Amino acid sequence: MTSKKPSFATALRGARVARGLSQEALGELSSRTYVSTLERGLKSPTLHKVEQFALMLQLHPLTLLVMTYASSISASDVDQVLAEVRTELQAIRRATG
Repeated sequence: MTSKKPSFATALRGARVARGLSQEALGELSSRTYVSTLERGLKSPTLHKVEQFALMLQLHPLTLLVMTYASSISASDVDQVLAEVRTELQAIRRATG
């Protein structure tokens, strides 16, 4: 995994800006104040909120989570994280049958 601290704040802000949406637009799910609080890293969302934000951003929820845990959005970082996840999922599936 990465040595850099995970940042949902950076992931949410980056995805929102890339989609050309304002905090107010995401505020349809919650208040704009809540979105601002998330983007400043003062709070962490529930998985349900991650799913709702992803839907509004037209992303898979895992995309937001990969963006959170990748040290940057470089292709090599994303490839490394996805390869690690794939390996771990395969090991879990083998262990559980």
